[in-house]
Amino acid sequence: MSETTRPPQALGQVEFIALIAMLFATIAFSIDSMLPALPEIAAELTPDFPNKAQLILTSFVFGMGLGTLFAGPLSDSYGRKPVIVAGALLYCAGALIAYVAPSLETMLAARVIQGLGAAGPRVVALALVRDVLSGARMARIVSFAMMIFTLVPAAAPLMGSVMIAGFGWRSIFLAFLGFSALSMLWLTLRQPETLPPERRRPFRAAPLWAALVEVVSHRSIRLSITAQTLGFAALFGTLSSTQQLFDQTYGRGQDFPLYFALIAVLAGSSSLVNASLVVRLGMRRMIVTAFGAQTLISASFALAFALNIWPEGLAFYAYLVWTIGVFFMAGMTMGNLNALALEPVGHIAGMASSVIGALSTVLSVMLAVPVGLAYNGTPLPLMISVTVFAGLALWVMRRA
Repeated sequence: MSETTRPPQALGQVEFIALIAMLFATIAFSIDSMLPALPEIAAELTPDFPNKAQLILTSFVFGMGLGTLFAGPLSDSYGRKPVIVAGALLYCAGALIAYVAPSLETMLAARVIQGLGAAGPRVVALALVRDVLSGARMARIVSFAMMIFTLVPAAAPLMGSVMIAGFGWRSIFLAFLGFSALSMLWLTLRQPETLPPERRRPFRAAPLWAALVEVVSHRSIRLSITAQTLGFAALFGTLSSTQQLFDQTYGRGQDFPLYFALIAVLAGSSSLVNASLVVRLGMRRMIVTAFGAQTLISASFALAFALNIWPEGLAFYAYLVWTIGVFFMAGMTMGNLNALALEPVGHIAGMASSVIGALSTVLSVMLAVPVGLAYNGTPLPLMISVTVFAGLALWVMRRA
């Protein structure tokens, strides 16, 4: 679609980026604010197997992956805003169930429901951007949104720890309700619908199947799905183990929210770097460079930890620097991979976003869960896993 026939963005660029960032941030807030609560959740809901508490993170991501498959096609049929709002309502219902959950099983089911609902803001927001922008310009806007979005994971653990101290760990789910309500109010009042009725596709099996076939027929999309799966697996595996490593391995549990804020802020600069370089260097080159660097860095750190090279006083700071690098890699790759994949399928951006997001998320959770459960009191299993994931992603992208 030419620039002259695109639907109007209506909002100014700054407000548009901020709104998209807040919709994206639903995911980060729903995951990162739970990190300080994991020890208390483990003590109350799964005292015999405390390592299972981290499944509260991956169950949410798993539900989000499943919901991603449907959110995009529904938005192609009924418009972007209605699907985002409907997802938010489902997300709030899951939060209420989690708030009263009497067991870990009920909690995990509620988190899956929350994830299903969060797929609406996550996927459809990207399709909304694709409605009005494309190519490197889209990647640039997404990068700026991701840069702002990093403020949420920076603050979320600290907010979570404050709420836990004042009102107990279950109060975090009430905060989810307030965050979702605020973002939906902003979207409803300020952002016009970007998919006019004449461009919508019927929500029927035959058109959906045809769109699905078209999406997976593109080699670039298949490669993007594979690379994103591996990149997300590295990210989710790191996220699942980070609280345990800070608390149990290095005895820094009390300071974890502040350290995590430092990680998020420093890693968030990757989006600014990407936004300033992607137009000049191109998306593929940025992706290959990021995965290549991460492979070398993670392999070096894994070897150093395996040989016990780090002095006891420096081991924690070495792990901290490595963790920043993993999150930095995500900021340099994920927005570019999405923009690269959506480029040939703008006319079915919702379906394309759904297929890419659903497959890469669900498959990455299947890879990340064993990594998190392999925690043995050291960062070595995690570092080896990230080395493998980044190396395979590099090999996939070089095939492109």
